[in-house]
Amino acid sequence: MFVLSGCSGGGASTSAPAEQTPAAQQPQPAAEEAKKDPVELVMYSWRPEDKEAYEGFIAEFQKMHPHVKVNFRSFKSTEYNTILTNSLTAGSGVDILQLRPYAGAASIADAGYLLPIDDVPGVADIPQSYLDAARGEDGKVYGVPLFINSAVIFYNKQLFQDHGLQTPTTWEEFLQVCEALSQKGIIPVAQAGKAAYLLSYTHNVIGTSAFGGEEYVEKLLSGEVNFTDPAFKESIKRMSDLVPYFPKDFIAIDDKDAQALFYTGKAAMYINGSHRLETFENLNADLPLDIMPALAKEKGGETPMINWVDGSYGIAKATKHPEEAKAFIQFLASKEFGQMFSDQLNRLSAIPGVVPQHPMLKKMTELSEKSMTSYMMLVHFSEGTPTTKTTFENSLQGMYIGQLAVDKVAEDTQASLEKWFQPKK
Repeated sequence: MFVLSGCSGGGASTSAPAEQTPAAQQPQPAAEEAKKDPVELVMYSWRPEDKEAYEGFIAEFQKMHPHVKVNFRSFKSTEYNTILTNSLTAGSGVDILQLRPYAGAASIADAGYLLPIDDVPGVADIPQSYLDAARGEDGKVYGVPLFINSAVIFYNKQLFQDHGLQTPTTWEEFLQVCEALSQKGIIPVAQAGKAAYLLSYTHNVIGTSAFGGEEYVEKLLSGEVNFTDPAFKESIKRMSDLVPYFPKDFIAIDDKDAQALFYTGKAAMYINGSHRLETFENLNADLPLDIMPALAKEKGGETPMINWVDGSYGIAKATKHPEEAKAFIQFLASKEFGQMFSDQLNRLSAIPGVVPQHPMLKKMTELSEKSMTSYMMLVHFSEGTPTTKTTFENSLQGMYIGQLAVDKVAEDTQASLEKWFQPKK
């Protein structure tokens, strides 16, 4: 990708060289790269399910850089942070690493474990808001964003059709649909609560119209309002109001169990990230699937898509092969990679110019272009120890097991925020 031919061209020369090499015999970049000493890059990911796809992506990269072998190593998501931390502190074991978005990436960059990638071709072409998912305190970019995730309501079109139900667009309509499904003996929402972060997805979709989306987020960031505001409390109350429409004992249910309720037709809806599209199509290709975005404040109002960057890839500062690692990052920032990634894994790519082929991804893109808001807790409030996002999610769990009232959830979230957050001036 970086290798030029040995001759700079004959335009500046007044005489031809004694021997001319036919153009067809001129050394090509891949051929030149093949002459270099073999290099191995170790790549870490928290998504074992993507291994096969990445083997294909890496094969494409190696056509341009045959001397570079990329060893894709994936780990369980729940174990990834510990494994990565051990590798980074030891200064060995990983060259290319998948970064948790926003505060997760920034904390690693600020600790001095990453190389900035601002100078890598293609990175500057990516929207700044996406690059913010892996930006350090120094303002430099430390990761190329992989894909855009959206919090959506997956629903079974056949169940809705069989029972004469229209797709809800407001909170009131959503409750009516839930009640109608419940009366038919169908679980309205396949919600899992054993992992607290799953509750955040649902809160984003259900609660955004209660507090007002991105305009409200800006008020939070400026200090004009805080998490004890009545509008935010209303979003929490909605989560409480949904308990009758969740599975029995949902707070002890794993996400895989909730997914099974949905793809087997026992539940009509499932709320999670758009990355679950691939999951459901792999589990049940015949599932009559569709999606709804977040709810509107009133009938006929905007139904925003809740979007965020779900992970980036960066370079370990301790890598012994920075040039090859940057070449791989350049590949990840290319439109060619972005299109392959979107097509094979059914994701919304963060790379400009990528056009999703999947009809549901196209729908998400169109909805995002009309109205979009950020995953508030992840993008803006995932700092602190524990993070404010984690405090909020754990407090929701506490509410569901009867230990916390709605007001207390809001108060605990605000108390966490005040330990680290300074409003914008």
